[in-house]
Amino acid sequence: MAYILLCFIVFLLLILLVSLFARKQGSNHDHLFKVVMIGDSNVGKSNILSRLTKNKFSHDTKSTVGIEFGTHNMKMDNKKIVKAQIWGSAGKEKAPFYKKAAGVIIVYDITRRDSYENVKRWLTEVKKYASANVVIILVGNKADLHDLRAVTTEEADAFAKKENIFFMETSALKSTNVYDSFNELLKQIYDIFKKNNGAANVVRSKRSIAFI
Repeated sequence: MAYILLCFIVFLLLILLVSLFARKQGSNHDHLFKVVMIGDSNVGKSNILSRLTKNKFSHDTKSTVGIEFGTHNMKMDNKKIVKAQIWGSAGKEKAPFYKKAAGVIIVYDITRRDSYENVKRWLTEVKKYASANVVIILVGNKADLHDLRAVTTEEADAFAKKENIFFMETSALKSTNVYDSFNELLKQIYDIFKKNNGAANVVRSKRSIAFI
């Protein structure tokens, strides 16, 4: 019991530190949106974040312990700077992790059938803890491993359309669609943000796009 309490306290402290860090980043953006990235262990979440924020890939990446944090900027309307504050999960975070998230990225490994089947569980968690209007994108990572594919693009695309969420396949190794996936998510969030005249809540996209 004491160990569980200690872990919870450490988790809250991590959230506090990340929040304080975000506040100290200055006003180099017009809008800031929180995006959380979830999915099974070893599906490539850390390398996706590393590729996006540092343009680096590591073959020796270990399972995430706690929370990873990164940012990604994008210009909208040729003038507005939108910043994504990206929180990477080790898979053990619950309600506090999803608080105020405008977007959620669920990642699976196209070579691991189990990681794809667990997407339903992750979606259930998102619907339980995140805003009902959060924008969601489904990402099938490791698209470069064609010969080991266990989940077809068509199957994942059909699932995404059924769930009314956006879909894209990526390769953190080859940097395929990594930037595009985050940029598309930010575009959707920002477009709805404008339509709602700056309202905090956003509605879910009805589009699903597959990159084969």
